[in-house]
Amino acid sequence: MTRADRQGPHRVAYDKNRKKILMTQNVCGICGKPVDVKLKPPNPLAPTIDHIIAISKGGHPSSIDNLQLAHATCNRQKSDKLFNNKEKANPKIIGNRNLPHSVDWTTYKA
Repeated sequence: MTRADRQGPHRVAYDKNRKKILMTQNVCGICGKPVDVKLKPPNPLAPTIDHIIAISKGGHPSSIDNLQLAHATCNRQKSDKLFNNKEKANPKIIGNRNLPHSVDWTTYKA
C-alpha cells in the first residue's frame, strides 16, 4: 500500500510544501544542527522532509504544519516515534523553602 503523500490529492500539496521547506529552512528539526541542502542520498546528512506526526500515527500527509527539514539519519532514527516533552506539561515550581540557604539569618543584626 502506498502512503498518502506519495499518491492522490496529497501528492501535489506535499511536493509544493517540500520545495518551500527546502528553500526556506536550513536547520534539522530533530537535532537542531545545520542541513546542507546540496547533499544527495545516500549521504547520511542529506536533507529529507520529516512528518512531525507520522502519517501512521494520524499526522496530516501534506500539511506544511506537519512537515520539517531533517537529516536523513535523524529522520530514520526518529522513525514514527512521537516525542512528548513532560517538562512543558508539568512545570516544576521551586518555592523559596526549597532553595539552599546561603546565609545564616539567625545571626543577622539590624
